[in-house]
Amino acid sequence: MPRVVLVEPDCDHARQIAQVLVKEGFALTCATSGEEALGTIEETMPDLVVACTELPGMSGGQLARRLRLDALTRNIPILMLTEDASPGVEREGLESGADAYISKSAHPDLMVLRMRALLREGPELLQVDEASRLRRARIVIVNSPREDEDEEEVVEDVPETTLGELLWRDGHTVTSIERSDDLIEGGWLRGADSPDCLVLELGSGDEDLKFCRLLDARRQAVLEAGGIPFRTLGIVEASRFRRQSSGEFFEAGIDDLVPSDIALEALAMRIRTLAQRRMAQDEFRQQEIERQQNALTLEAARAKAEMAEALAQANMELARTNERLLQAQSKLVQTAKMASLGELVAGIAHEINNPLAFTIAHADTVTRTLKRLQGVNASDEAMSLTKKGMSRLESMKLGLQRIQNLVLSLRRFSRLDESSFQKVDVPAALETALALLAHKLGPGIIVQKDLQAPAELVCQPAFLNQVVMNIISNAADALADMSTDGDIVRGRIVIASRLENGRYEMSVSDDGPGLPPDLRTRIFDPFFTTKPVGTGTGLGLAIAYSVMEAHDGVIEVTDANLLDGRGIGACFRMSLPVRMTEEGPVATGRAA
Repeated sequence: MPRVVLVEPDCDHARQIAQVLVKEGFALTCATSGEEALGTIEETMPDLVVACTELPGMSGGQLARRLRLDALTRNIPILMLTEDASPGVEREGLESGADAYISKSAHPDLMVLRMRALLREGPELLQVDEASRLRRARIVIVNSPREDEDEEEVVEDVPETTLGELLWRDGHTVTSIERSDDLIEGGWLRGADSPDCLVLELGSGDEDLKFCRLLDARRQAVLEAGGIPFRTLGIVEASRFRRQSSGEFFEAGIDDLVPSDIALEALAMRIRTLAQRRMAQDEFRQQEIERQQNALTLEAARAKAEMAEALAQANMELARTNERLLQAQSKLVQTAKMASLGELVAGIAHEINNPLAFTIAHADTVTRTLKRLQGVNASDEAMSLTKKGMSRLESMKLGLQRIQNLVLSLRRFSRLDESSFQKVDVPAALETALALLAHKLGPGIIVQKDLQAPAELVCQPAFLNQVVMNIISNAADALADMSTDGDIVRGRIVIASRLENGRYEMSVSDDGPGLPPDLRTRIFDPFFTTKPVGTGTGLGLAIAYSVMEAHDGVIEVTDANLLDGRGIGACFRMSLPVRMTEEGPVATGRAA
């Protein structure tokens, strides 16, 4: 049911119109003033507004102008009811935004047909942009066919010619042709150069109605093809216009119908209004096409960007996969190396341990024999030689013990022998490590200790005699590399420990040359060394890393920057997770 708002201050006339419209199937809402109509229209958003030109307060023309200025209501068709048919009143209403006029005295059926013609046009934008306003309207005046040349010559001064001149002066493109059935054919009624408005001279015969129906069928074909159809205005004999029979032309598809005695300026205004509506609708369609094209372009760009992003992510994932494959390959190679090293170490351990054990056992026998000789009466010279022999024997045993420790370190590195967790006296173990490294430290290297963590720690002994000892040894080598005092190596090494947040931390810092950042991720790789050929095996820090892994700990390298230090230095920080027990902190590593 089409929704209609009727604005009529005359209650009797409004009641008569309402009866006809409700009977014809319209959903009607009534208002008696322009102000009341504005609120009703904004609330109901009707399909059509029928308003009287003479309203209390706001006039019908002012109401139309207000509706056209509002973006929500500018598309609603407006039919004006008037008692004054003067060209000035009609011009004012059309210029304010009304779409059509009809007299209050017109037959109700004619009003219904006029309303249905407006509703048939559909919603459109009446406010066009500057480009549409500047485009010339294409208007075609279709004259009735003439029977002889004399009548054609008389037509030269009929109003249609004057009408064409008037429209031409307004800047429109005007073409005047004679009506024939051939006009319906061809492509001139569609496409970019199709007319905006056809002005038809209509007579009283059935041929006129047939021609109007053919035109309407052609317009429907244009509409179904996605185009904007032209508008039609018929000029009918005044006597027929005022009879109910003029409604047949609206039923045949005419958009507007005027009597032949209409004022020329009013007729031109009607034609311009129809042409502008068609131009506005065409412009709206072009804008919609451009909007859809822009949306498609944007969607294509978005899809392209998403594809590029997906491709970039795929490349990144491929790079990560390649990196993981390289890492896996490196681990396989490393595993093969470790397996080979394990076999080598097993052979070395077997070949060295037997004569080593034999030598250590005989060293103990010699020690006992020399002690027994001290108890036998002998000369002072014999006693002196015996003491000297025992001293040399103790040095031999210390060297043999270092050989034994080296074999054990190689076995632990190759994981042939896992060390068990046991209670370790940290300060005593550090003293032992420093004693073994006394030949490297020398008198010029100062070792400072800041041990704030508990003295006893349950862990693998390798944490101290392998990890810490190797790091202290590397620190001594680094200080030796920057020594400028000949054979005397000078520098400072700081060993610190603390227990904090459930972790046992120990650090070894020096004031040597430091470690470049590009080497810090490689120094824990097996067989990697920065020392000259023949002076380093590249196993010390690799062993330290594996021991820290067994404790679920971490080892990291940073710049030391010791106070009053000679160089930037390196700081190796070891951190073990521990749990507190009655015996002290216990490392929570895998072997615990």
